[in-house]
Amino acid sequence: MKNKRLYLMLFFFLIPLSVILTQCFNPAKSADPRGQNFAGSKACIKCHKEVYDDYINTPHNISSRQASIHNIHGSFLEGQNTFNFSDSLKVVMQKRASGVYQVAYKNGKEIQSQRFDIVFGGVKAETYLYWKNDGLFELPISYFENLNNWTNSPGYAGGIVNYTRPIVTRCFECHSSYISEKEGQPQRLSNSTKFDKSSIILGIDCERCHGPSAQHITFHVEHPKEKKATFITSFNSLTRTQKLDACAVCHSGNKDRYLTSTFSFKIGDTLAKFKEPEFFRQEPKPATIDVHGNQNGLLAASKCFLMSNMDCNTCHNTHSNKKTDLIIYAANCSNCHKSANHNQCKLKEQLGENLITNCIDCHMPATPSDVIMVESEGGKMIVPYLVRTHNIAIYPKETKKILAFINSRNKQRN
Repeated sequence: MKNKRLYLMLFFFLIPLSVILTQCFNPAKSADPRGQNFAGSKACIKCHKEVYDDYINTPHNISSRQASIHNIHGSFLEGQNTFNFSDSLKVVMQKRASGVYQVAYKNGKEIQSQRFDIVFGGVKAETYLYWKNDGLFELPISYFENLNNWTNSPGYAGGIVNYTRPIVTRCFECHSSYISEKEGQPQRLSNSTKFDKSSIILGIDCERCHGPSAQHITFHVEHPKEKKATFITSFNSLTRTQKLDACAVCHSGNKDRYLTSTFSFKIGDTLAKFKEPEFFRQEPKPATIDVHGNQNGLLAASKCFLMSNMDCNTCHNTHSNKKTDLIIYAANCSNCHKSANHNQCKLKEQLGENLITNCIDCHMPATPSDVIMVESEGGKMIVPYLVRTHNIAIYPKETKKILAFINSRNKQRN
């Protein structure tokens, strides 16, 4: 009887003890896949609602998102939803019960279909991804703003439908805030990357640029009268190099090789620590830098940059969606160039007083990328993918093109 009572006491004692020990050695999983130090962007709304509401419409925030018929710019209307490779081969964008799909037809017969699952981009162009088991692949048809139509995805061969291009982690390092690979990946740029679907954080969120905020939020909730931002890095407290590095994580091109994922880069870090050293590297000349992706390199070569303390935030307010308002950017130029002499400028006669509001068109013209080329239907023409160069300079040879571009845009506005 005594032994039975002893066993019962041990039983009721050991069960609670085992639960407690389990919690100690296996703490509750963080709600944010990046870990306990992260709170998630929605936690910022309570104190920063106005900033948050403005930011959700910015290009950074929509750099990737879950696909739906409501946030894909291309049309699904009959007659506007088809890309023809040839008379016998086409891809049709179709709405079906389980979502929207890119459906390939050859001689009128369906040969393959995949669903739009994730959207990359949304300002100049969009490209689309689909899940296949735990892997992600690019869909063959993209959307191009300059055409206002569907296009063959950049870099794809004409005349064939290709659903097999894999998406690797590096793509997400610039288009999202986080995604983790499944264990056992052979290498970071492997063509067989398998992802943990539950880990994905789409878009560039608050903590991607401002760092983990859980401790910051806890402190300020407990000390509401404290107005000085605590336990978080203020962008204004950074050195110029640190500010540039924070943007260069995604805006310095893809030629550098990284030793580790840039998801681990936190604001204030030094980007060079993440790269493989290049002992004999020479700084590239502006003419050799493609306008797509390497805004940091182009800006660093600009006379405006070299003769001032400007950084990316001198012109860009990343919290606000004013990307296309060139007059606002021109006003930033006049802060330094108040007495700019345009007497020799060939555009002065045509533009008159409007000359001072067209700083960007003249000194940072929209330039075609050599990296991204977009093919129209049937391979009839290659459409330039235009990106505004960040090499701020005088472009005398571009004067006629610039004037035609300005006049064309003004007609569209009117």
